[in-house]
Amino acid sequence: MTETLIGLVSQYSPSGQERGAVEWLVARMKALGYADAFIDGAGNAVGVIGSGPRQVVLLGHIDTVPGEIPVTLTPDPSPTGRGELLYGRGSVDAKGPLACFTDAVAQVGAIDGWQFVVIGAVEEERDSDGARFVVDKYRPDFAIIGEPNRWDRVSLGYKGSAWADITVKRGQAHTASGEQTAAEAAVEAWLAVKAFAENFNAGKTRAFDKILPTLRGMESGQDEFEQWAKLKVGVRLPVEMNPGQWYQELENTLKVFETFRVLVERVGYAVPAWSCEKNSQLVRAIISGIRSQGGTPSFVYKTGTADLNIVAPVWQCPAVVYGPGDSALDHTPDEHISLGEYARAVEVLAAALRKLVTPSA
Repeated sequence: MTETLIGLVSQYSPSGQERGAVEWLVARMKALGYADAFIDGAGNAVGVIGSGPRQVVLLGHIDTVPGEIPVTLTPDPSPTGRGELLYGRGSVDAKGPLACFTDAVAQVGAIDGWQFVVIGAVEEERDSDGARFVVDKYRPDFAIIGEPNRWDRVSLGYKGSAWADITVKRGQAHTASGEQTAAEAAVEAWLAVKAFAENFNAGKTRAFDKILPTLRGMESGQDEFEQWAKLKVGVRLPVEMNPGQWYQELENTLKVFETFRVLVERVGYAVPAWSCEKNSQLVRAIISGIRSQGGTPSFVYKTGTADLNIVAPVWQCPAVVYGPGDSALDHTPDEHISLGEYARAVEVLAAALRKLVTPSA
C-alpha cells in the first residue's frame, strides 16, 4: 500500500520543477488501473476512474517547498507507532495526502454512475497555477482537497490571504528639523494596521475568525528631493472579511497620514477565506470512514490557505480537506510521515468514497 507514497516522495519536486514527479504519478496511476491518466495543460497529473455523470474531484498538490531531504525509512519510536516513518520533502505537505487519494480511488475502482478524478496540482506553494487551471475544467458533485490534518481529522476551513506594499513618501527635510521622517511614519502606519486588526479581533476567541497581519519586510531610501519607506504587509483573513474589504480598510486606515503620500499596492493573488458546510453528506461519509478504522473524528479550522480557497467558491459543492500527516512538520527539515497512519488514511478514504457514492454501503 505504501509504494505510491514512497515512490512519489522520492521524486523531488519543488514548485516549478514538478515534471518528473508528475510523469511518475501518471505512470503509477496507469499501473494501478486508472481508466485514463495524463498531464493536463497546466502540467498537473490527472487520473480518472469511471465515466458516470456524477463526479468526485480529489485535488492534491504535487509541488513542495525547496529543500531536499534524503528519503529514508526508520522505525516509529512512539508508543503507539505502527511500522515505520518515511522521511522526505513532501511526505507530509502534501504528497502524503495526494498518494492517499491515488491509492484510495484505485482501491474503490469504478462505480456505476460516478467518475473519480484525482489531480496532482502544480505550483500550490506559489500562486496555485494548477488549481487555477482546473477550476473551470470540472464541476464536481463533491470535492476533497488534500492537505495534512492527521488521519482522524477533517478540516472544514482555511483562512484567506492578501498581500500589499505600503509606501510612505515625503519631501526631503534637514535632519535637524525635527520633522517626522518617512521611515518613522511607516512605523506608525504599521502600528495603525495592527491597531485596526486588534480592534476587529476584540472578543473573538478563534484564530480562524481573526485578522492576522504580519510585517514581512521593510526598506527605506532617499534621493536629493524625496525620502521614502516601504512596508511589505501580509494578512490572513477570516470569512467575515474578503480581500476587497481588507484593501479598502487598509486605504481608510492610512488616510490619516495627511502630510505624507501613502501608496497601497496590491501584490500577487489575494484569496478569500472559505468555511465548508459541516453537516454535509461528504463530511458524514468521511466521519464514517474514520470510525470504521477505530478513530474518533474531530474537526479543525486552519489559519493558512490551500487550494480549497481557489476552487470551493467556484465549484459551490460540498467540500472538505483531508489527508494524513502532522501539519506541524510542513516545510521543516524534519518532515516525515508514519506509514501506519498513511495506511489508515487510505482505508478511511476508500470507505468514505464507497459510502458517498453508494449510500447503502
